Amino acid sequence: MLVLKVVLVLLCVSLVCSEIRHLTDQWITWKSQHKKTYRNTEEELYRKSVWEKNLQDVLKHNEETAIGLHTYTLGLNHLSDMTVDEVNPSLNGLMEEDFYDVNVTFTPPTHPHLPLPHRVNWTERGAVSPIQNQGPCGSCWAFSAAGALEAQMKMRTGVLVALSAQNLLDCSVSLGNRGCRGGYLSRAFLYIIQNNGIDSNNFYPYEHKQGLCRYSVTGRGGFCSAFRILPRHDEAALQLTVANVGPVSVGVNAKLASFHRYRGGIYNDPKCSFGLINHAVLVVGYGSEHGQDYWLVKNSWGTAWGENGFIRIARNKNMCGISSFSIYPTI
Repeated sequence: MLVLKVVLVLLCVSLVCSEIRHLTDQWITWKSQHKKTYRNTEEELYRKSVWEKNLQDVLKHNEETAIGLHTYTLGLNHLSDMTVDEVNPSLNGLMEEDFYDVNVTFTPPTHPHLPLPHRVNWTERGAVSPIQNQGPCGSCWAFSAAGALEAQMKMRTGVLVALSAQNLLDCSVSLGNRGCRGGYLSRAFLYIIQNNGIDSNNFYPYEHKQGLCRYSVTGRGGFCSAFRILPRHDEAALQLTVANVGPVSVGVNAKLASFHRYRGGIYNDPKCSFGLINHAVLVVGYGSEHGQDYWLVKNSWGTAWGENGFIRIARNKNMCGISSFSIYPTI
């Protein structure tokens, strides 16, 4: 009996050691993949503990997805050593606008005799530039606004030119935007209108931080003359616009851990309410899968996040407040 107990103890110790080694190997691989370095051992131990907690949450969620409790999966990404309270102020910089202070009217962009397509994907039409990573800067509003205008310029000129989020970050502060500390989508477009242009990303590349305004007409890659705001909480209007006009800048609630760790599938989290809009993204299409309607959304958190940088958000539920604030530029 004693021998059996000793064998069992040794077996348990062996299994625990094996699990620790496996976890350590995963941590080393993850650090290498995302080029993570830390100031000292103490910081790394803390970040590893956060990472382990996030990993356990991911595994638990995905086990529930496997038995049909969720419609999306989670995964580790470059944010996995950060807590929710660290991610939100660092990356989510959209400042919520007051609809009733903006003097813009909405005219439905639709042709009454033509039915809406069941599926739209502007990336397939060459109107969406590659995914970028905003880094530890609340510049989501700048990437969303630049992306919406890129598509309109592509349809006007036939050429897709990535526009400079850095230009907006540095130069629209005079209109009330606050660089990495957040900004308004409408004021990003207003800057482009008043400035008579925005530089290309190649000419004025992204630097992951706010700097001095260095706009030059030499590098101008786009322009717009106005912008349109869609009716609040109206997904039908958003669908009409995406189908007939192009990608639309929107605000969403991106405060939940499930959003930060999204890997794939149709994101449908009942806790993702429309009560707090804190992040700007770009709706680049819509569709349905297995009877579930979704929005195809471009984010600015790099390709390691989500479906190569994109997320499909449940449609016709105002999930995460996706139709709480919708805006697009006109040329």
